[in-house]
Amino acid sequence: MATDFALEIQHLRATMDSIRAVTDPAELRARIAELSDKATAQDLWDDPAAAQAVTSELSHAQNELERVETMEGRIGDLEALLELAGEESGEDAAGLREEAEAELTRIRRSLDELEVRTLLSGEYDKREAVVTIRSGAGGVDAADFAEMLLRMYLRWAERHGYPTQVLDTSYAEEAGLKSATFEVKAPYAFGTLSVEAGTHRLVRISPFDNQGRRQTSFAAVEVIPLIEQTDHIEIPENEIKVDVFRSSGPGGQSVNTTDSAVRMTHIPTGVVVSMQNEKSQLQNRAAALRVLQSRLLLLRQQEETATKKAMAGDVKASWGDQMRSYVLQPYQMVKDLRTEHESGNPQAVFDGEIDSFIDAGIRWRVRQQSEQA
Repeated sequence: MATDFALEIQHLRATMDSIRAVTDPAELRARIAELSDKATAQDLWDDPAAAQAVTSELSHAQNELERVETMEGRIGDLEALLELAGEESGEDAAGLREEAEAELTRIRRSLDELEVRTLLSGEYDKREAVVTIRSGAGGVDAADFAEMLLRMYLRWAERHGYPTQVLDTSYAEEAGLKSATFEVKAPYAFGTLSVEAGTHRLVRISPFDNQGRRQTSFAAVEVIPLIEQTDHIEIPENEIKVDVFRSSGPGGQSVNTTDSAVRMTHIPTGVVVSMQNEKSQLQNRAAALRVLQSRLLLLRQQEETATKKAMAGDVKASWGDQMRSYVLQPYQMVKDLRTEHESGNPQAVFDGEIDSFIDAGIRWRVRQQSEQA
């Protein structure tokens, strides 16, 4: 069936209209001008943290504007290509229409990605993210699975050019990780990755079982927004217990001869944060406090949300515990249990190709919120 290009162009234009309404290019240009003035100030780097925030926001705003303007240009180029095809005949016209078909497919894909970004409108969605992965039931297979997930998310961030910093790794005795915590230093990292939070399940023939039996193991993923100075999450000293210990690597082998690792406990809530990947105790203490503040910020948000739901009489949970299955045996399949989105290529998923799962998760979340509103 021949493609109705006029109708397709109409759909693309309608989608762009909705994207422009959310991104507001005019407001973006004004914000870029304002941030550019701040970025050229002579005293900008007197406060390195504030300077980094300005340059990061400026880069993000410029990228967002470029994405919108580039997409509008591509749609215009597609229209020009179709107009040229209409002026040709025979094989030339057929070749141009084939080229237009291919570009239409690429534009649809890019437009879908751009549209998903407009759905990130939560209070903390613009923030950078702190991700913690913990092995669950399943013994050494679960620890190995936790390490596979860490690699998956780091590869995903690398594909997008997002800087990451591993803050803490706790190695299991035989293989894999008990837990790992890392930061994704990119705007909207929290809003994007927050749909990855929950329990992940792996089914495979265990490489650690000498009888070659199938093993099911679990790992938990936690995603929290990175704290900012404006959040005012102050923690009194008497509410924090700090323990110091020596960092350790795989197999418990000492990799540090000083007590530089830090374990910080928030006494009222019992929240515990460990940091050992920085070189000094002072750096680990600062990183631990930052992550502890971020977790308490999210905890406060969850309590406020729970209170609002209780007042509204809403007792439905929006997220189930087990949210995705990675099956390697007896068949190959990765399936999200909330969105029904699936892939028959687990290796690609573990190599960081998870954008389609994230996009489906964001759209699913928006639908859930709309239905509960």
